[in-house]
Parts: sequence; structure tokens; C-alpha cells
Amino acid sequence: MPDIQFLLLPDVQRPLLEKFYRAHRSPMRARGEAQVWVARRPDIIGALCLTPVAGGHWLTGLFVAPDERGRGVAPGLIAAALTSVEGNVWLFCEPELSGFYQRLGFVETLQLPQELAARLARYQQTKRLIALVRGEN
Repeated sequence: MPDIQFLLLPDVQRPLLEKFYRAHRSPMRARGEAQVWVARRPDIIGALCLTPVAGGHWLTGLFVAPDERGRGVAPGLIAAALTSVEGNVWLFCEPELSGFYQRLGFVETLQLPQELAARLARYQQTKRLIALVRGEN
């Protein structure tokens, strides 16, 4: 999609991401230490966050505007963001979404850094989530 730019959002522009999430009533938020990646045309149409963890990064906050879904925005955004990091990249998702992530090279895993294992255990008390990883495992 040549008319879409995938880029690292400068910290000074983070309020634009929060505005994007709110405009779509998304519960997603960008944590302070996360790298924020966006898809723009020229406004933000998708975003994700990469937070450093032991051995790699944790991918969170992936959200694409509903009217842009099915057009390759999420795969393009993930591909662009992952070129910037080394090591493993973990994420949590509902089991129904695992096929989408598996097509992008992620596999289900039980091997997580301690901080992510503890967080997943807390989340699983109220949500059905699985952990996936892509990288050097």
C-alpha cells in the first residue's frame, strides 16, 4: 500500500495516538517506555506499541481503524516495527486471533520472560488469552 507510511511516532506526537484510540473507543493505550509505531495516510489509521522486556519486546496496543481493516495495514505495521528490534517479540491475544499472527511468523509459546508470565497470569483471570512469540526462540 504505497499511500500508507509506517513509522516510529516521535514522543512529542504521542497525544495524537491517544486521540486516535479515543476516537475509535479503543481501550488501547501507549505506555511511557514503549516505542510507538503508526500507519498514516496522512492521519493515523493504525498503531502498535513495542515495550522492552528481558530478551526482546512485548507487542501491545495493535489497533487499526475499522474502515481500514482487511487492507494490509496491520501486517505492514507489524513488519515495519519489527525491523527496528532484535530478539524475541511476544504478544497476548484471544485464541481466535492466533491464525492472523501465525501467518506473520508468530507461534504459540509458554516460554515468557518472568514479567510477562506474571502479567499473562493476571490477565487470564478475566480474559481468554494466549501468548505468542516471534524471534529467536
